Amino acid sequence: MKESYTEINSKAIDQWVNEGWEWGQPISHEEYEKAKAGKWDVVLTPQVKVSHNWFAPFIKKDRLDRVKLLGLASGGGQQCPIFQAIGAEVTVLDYAQEQLENEQKVATRENYSIDVVKADMTKRLPFEDNTFDIIFHPVANCYIEDVDHVWNECYRVLKPGGLLIAGMDNGFSYLFDEDGAEPTTIKYQLPYNPLKDSKIMAETLKIDGSVQFSHTMEEQIGGQLKAGFTLTDLLEDRNTEGILKDYFPQYILTRSVKKEG
Repeated sequence: MKESYTEINSKAIDQWVNEGWEWGQPISHEEYEKAKAGKWDVVLTPQVKVSHNWFAPFIKKDRLDRVKLLGLASGGGQQCPIFQAIGAEVTVLDYAQEQLENEQKVATRENYSIDVVKADMTKRLPFEDNTFDIIFHPVANCYIEDVDHVWNECYRVLKPGGLLIAGMDNGFSYLFDEDGAEPTTIKYQLPYNPLKDSKIMAETLKIDGSVQFSHTMEEQIGGQLKAGFTLTDLLEDRNTEGILKDYFPQYILTRSVKKEG
């Protein structure tokens, strides 16, 4: 039976983690203790720290006590341990086994319990309606084709008044070949979708073993609005390395709210 692209991606991410991938390295004991003491920050994208105000109205004195939080595609032992340290009841969902194992390693090291769920977010999320107060969703939907499904599922499993705090690739980087001599040389058309072009599929698998997709603002922002969310804030961010960071932002961060009642 042919592997799905999500199975390909989960294996690719496992390999990246074993090779020292930045987003697969758990926080230290010292960082965890700092968070417990009230000194904490989390990121959705490479550089911009998410404002603590984005967690209002659930945050009280810089804590999320008894707040039900889903780290969606947020394994790796980076953000979710921080949320647990400040009092949240955390569930982390990911489809990369190494990311989930790192999540559990931190929980074991720090002697706390966390609900670790291996699942594919291209499917129906394995949670009841109106389960979570907050969904924290770092950059990950560049690894899936249909983002509308994810926004609809986020809306379903959030409680009324709940928050979707998300990081997204804006898609423009997929125009360029960063290995080229000139970063302004356009190589690909958008949308970038390896499932619809066998040549692109072969090239992307050769680059890093993953299958990635560009998404438009209509999909990313419009998709949230169509799902029923109200967008309340938006920021941009850049990579910390690579040629393109000097030319334009690569990421957006959004704070959206599920309507009450």
